[in-house]
Amino acid sequence: MRLAELSERSGVSTATIKYYLREGLLTPGRQVNATTADYDESQLRRLRLVRALIQVGRVPVATAREVLGHVDDESLGRTIRLGAALWALPQEPEPDDQDPAVRSARREVDQLLADLGWETARELAPLSPVHRSLVAAVATLIRLGYSWDAELLAPYAELMHQVAVRDLDHLETHTSDAERVETAVASAVLFEPVLRALHRLAQEQESARRYGIE
Repeated sequence: MRLAELSERSGVSTATIKYYLREGLLTPGRQVNATTADYDESQLRRLRLVRALIQVGRVPVATAREVLGHVDDESLGRTIRLGAALWALPQEPEPDDQDPAVRSARREVDQLLADLGWETARELAPLSPVHRSLVAAVATLIRLGYSWDAELLAPYAELMHQVAVRDLDHLETHTSDAERVETAVASAVLFEPVLRALHRLAQEQESARRYGIE
């Protein structure tokens, strides 16, 4: 397809596509002549991912470039490639270990992972921005007087493991590792709000079932 069709099918203006090309977020099309290039379905898919990262997820261009670099890094194994791309997304800052709430939260999260038998998560914990985000969130709860410990967190973690199984089942329907990682990154930006909304709708439904709607 030509640039105009790529713009029409993606919903991204031609000026923005040219900007993404200059910034290295999108690979150049196949040059037809000095002024015209052809683009294919893989570039359309990538363009939609770039748009999700920058326009929906508000990810800075430099960060988006880093994420996409991991998506395209064929030297990495599938798990590391996926993890590196997701870790490159904006994350919480490192929590202050001098804060008693943070130290308590870290103990509870470590206990949670041990109880669940999530050995990979435990091994990667010192490097993982996702682990850091969980510790920071639990620390906030503790600081405000909500005692969310490993025992209370475990059933939620087990439910999220079921979600992860479905996520990876869906990823495996794609034919290439690049497509799988692209889909995972897009889901992190676009689908996590869906999960949050479904959670709140489920709370509304269960509240009405238990207490009525009067």
